[in-house]
Amino acid sequence: MQEIELKFLVPKARLKGLLRQAKVKSSEVTQMAAHYYDTSDQKLAQAGIGLRIRREGDTWVQTIKAGGDGIVARLEHNALLDNEQVQAMLKSQKLMPDLTIYKDTSIEPLLADFKLKKLTKKLSRLYVTDIERITRLVTEDDNGAKSSIEIAYDYGDIIHGEDDNHRQSIQEIEFELVSGDLDFLFTTAKTWCKRYKLYLSTVTKAERGGLLLHNQDYSPAIKANLKQLDVEADTSMPAFIRAVVHNCLLQILPNSSAIVAGSQDYEHVSQLHNGIQRLHTSLKTLQNFSDQLNPEWLPILEQTASLLDDYGKLSYLSDYVEYKLRQQGAPAVDWSTDIDDIKITPIDTVRANDFQLTLLEMIAFTMSDPSIEPQADKLAFDKVAKNLSKQYDKLLKALQSFVDSSENKADSTDKDKLAQLYYHLTSLRYLSEFAAPLYHKKESKKTLKRWLKRVKKAQKTLNCHLNKVYYQQHYKQKASTDANALYGAGWLAASQKQSGKRCQKRLDKVQDSDRFW
Repeated sequence: MQEIELKFLVPKARLKGLLRQAKVKSSEVTQMAAHYYDTSDQKLAQAGIGLRIRREGDTWVQTIKAGGDGIVARLEHNALLDNEQVQAMLKSQKLMPDLTIYKDTSIEPLLADFKLKKLTKKLSRLYVTDIERITRLVTEDDNGAKSSIEIAYDYGDIIHGEDDNHRQSIQEIEFELVSGDLDFLFTTAKTWCKRYKLYLSTVTKAERGGLLLHNQDYSPAIKANLKQLDVEADTSMPAFIRAVVHNCLLQILPNSSAIVAGSQDYEHVSQLHNGIQRLHTSLKTLQNFSDQLNPEWLPILEQTASLLDDYGKLSYLSDYVEYKLRQQGAPAVDWSTDIDDIKITPIDTVRANDFQLTLLEMIAFTMSDPSIEPQADKLAFDKVAKNLSKQYDKLLKALQSFVDSSENKADSTDKDKLAQLYYHLTSLRYLSEFAAPLYHKKESKKTLKRWLKRVKKAQKTLNCHLNKVYYQQHYKQKASTDANALYGAGWLAASQKQSGKRCQKRLDKVQDSDRFW
């Protein structure tokens, strides 16, 4: 069975109103105690598998979850257990899952690498959850086609398996499709998201338990993983853009989930910004690949990325650039006031309702049927080469524009020209990475590998150079109120000459490379 579920965190200010909607006459309240199992080194969790035994009212259910699309859909297998046997195991403190029930099921292949008999011996209870769940069923009858959703509000604690005092609170609401139309799930979730300003979260209870065991509040930042891009040579245009957006969301959602939950970690902000950049590139350069792309997504993504970038750069300057300068003998410069003066923090930015609704709409887009679109019979391969050529031409024009401005010593525009050059180079890199799986022939692969290597190096070097320009200007401005900043301004100005030369070499290699398309 496949579970399709959307999970949200609830702002405290909206909790009372939300509970009034959750606690209707038809709603049910269930006390749930769940025992979660894994090996001592959490091999199941590393494989994306969650295994539990949970008391749901008067019944006990063994559940395993795994696989799925990495966002809202997962394989789920539930098995009712014999109450007397469970009570006996509880009495002897030997409650353990029965893995033999997964033989000849869709779950068995996912456990093939573990060898069930050996895995059973290695399992232990790592953590438990004590939850009060309020559930209500929402239904729709659309011309005889019935759809139903279970809305579940969970409140309680996740508790360390060996220390009852070591716990973390849980407060979240879930929307699960029970039957019928997927659109009904997203329409309902959007309504609640608007009304109660909910925040999307991809953090499962099993993941929370793993974090509790390691005394961590948030999972590590997630980088882009192109191995998860589900694209083949014969992928259609609508299927291609859905796969690309899905791949971007696999990076965006875990990082945004950590931030809305309270993380101020630079890496979460940086990787979320990176994911949004990749997504923005795909929507802008591949906008004609689907009729279902919403043009309103782009400005929201642009604004979110800009706010994250402003905070991220200043945070990096304060924590890393300043530290490096002090190692070079620079006097200390305090940037804490500058950071405090930023009115919109990453948490505020990511919690913004328009951004959360945009994420929700894009998840729905990735799960929609590409075969019903007019372009469904057109291959992405035939179109993407034209898009790559257009982006390459834009890069060359931006490069020439920057060279011309530098030769004319138009210093006031150099930063803008440099930013434009970086934007077009970054877009070309991401578009090349998205297109790579379409070029599977041997003669293309070698050229592709060389091209991607050179584009990545050029982008990284140009980003470093552009950041030095940004940091140097900040130190220069800071010097008007703090003379200690003069050292940093001078040091960064001097280092720009060397980084500029490196940029030129990297860009020349990109221009000299054979294009793979």
